[in-house]
Amino acid sequence: MTNAPMPNALTPTASQAREALLRMFAAAIEAAQPAHCIAAHLPPEPKGRLIVIGAGKASAEMARAVEQHWRGPLSGLVVTRYGYAVPCEHIEIVEAAHPVPDEAGQLAARRILSLVQGLTADDTVLCLISGGGSALLPLPLDGITLAYKQALNRALLASGATISEMNCVRRHLSAIKGGRLAAACHPARVHTLLISDVPGDQPCDVASGPTVGDASTCADALAIVRRYGIALPPAVAAVLESGQGESVKPDDPRLARCDTRFIATPQMALEAAARVAQAEGFTPFILGDSLEGEARDVGKVLAGIALQVARRDQPFAMPCVLLSGGETTVTVRGDGRGGRNVECLLAMALALQGEPGVHALAGDTDGVDGQEEIAGAFIAPDTLARAWALGIPPQAALDRNDGHGFFQALGDSVVTGPTLTNVNDFRAILITR
Repeated sequence: MTNAPMPNALTPTASQAREALLRMFAAAIEAAQPAHCIAAHLPPEPKGRLIVIGAGKASAEMARAVEQHWRGPLSGLVVTRYGYAVPCEHIEIVEAAHPVPDEAGQLAARRILSLVQGLTADDTVLCLISGGGSALLPLPLDGITLAYKQALNRALLASGATISEMNCVRRHLSAIKGGRLAAACHPARVHTLLISDVPGDQPCDVASGPTVGDASTCADALAIVRRYGIALPPAVAAVLESGQGESVKPDDPRLARCDTRFIATPQMALEAAARVAQAEGFTPFILGDSLEGEARDVGKVLAGIALQVARRDQPFAMPCVLLSGGETTVTVRGDGRGGRNVECLLAMALALQGEPGVHALAGDTDGVDGQEEIAGAFIAPDTLARAWALGIPPQAALDRNDGHGFFQALGDSVVTGPTLTNVNDFRAILITR
């Protein structure tokens, strides 16, 4: 990838457009790196101990940044996704499965709870939370097995439920989420640093809110499960129906000494990408940092906006870049290798029908779209034509939820490897004459 701005922003070649989009994506990821965000948000040195705990795809990198900037003694444990560990001297890093939890995550959750037992008012718990923490901290309530939670997680992921809906259900079946971890730390001070991957940046939705109060109820969780027609084992249904899974509420006195702050958000990432777009000679427009809905429907809507710009210079004049973030959903209908970003992008390509001058990139800022070690993909005006030339019907690929298979065959996948952060989905549509 080159760093030089393109010579003519009005008529970039396909490779120039691709390089410009990649630079924007890289800037979005870089803006959310813990190394840039942690130092200004560390707590004051406590009279007692500093215990560092955490979970999420960025939690190991967050822990390393804490060690680089903290001058006093510390210890702790964080759990991250397989392949996302980084070396730390004083904070133990363990790995577990995502998006479907495993026994390693369950063991890590138990160990984290044990670390915060018996603390005093002089101690501080520094909690490092990022997206992915819900799956990485699977500690079911009594009567619920890990196998039940794994099955429910798969069903929710395939149902089309929003991330907020999925996390509401998770909070009410967990012994550590929904404020329970913070309650276990009482009477110590709890200082939580969040990297948000959720639309709207609601603290209770990042990793299902282990250290923040939750106003939702078991009844809300049960309604979500019924809304999507998900069958529950009797033991799981009983927890929700009886209220046994009620989360810790925001006014709980055990949360009185809890402080929560965001250190990186999707909006920050989009603003970083916008600065790169401006430097490249394109006027950036941020459409929103919390777009939700079925991925293929969002793709169609974004294509409609892009067509209006390309054909009428409305509502924005060319050359420009339309930036957006959020977290779409996929209702699984086929047996393909899907991911919400590639599903959105494939639907966008079908709606654009080869419109000249429109290029786009969609990717997950954590480097993993769906369950593939692929961040996302590109589209260009010739995407559909190249697919047909290879004998790959684009609509059939979409019907099978096979976005990754489609873009890999074209050589248009975006592979970053583990980015060590996670601020949700990134979409950039470049429109030129």
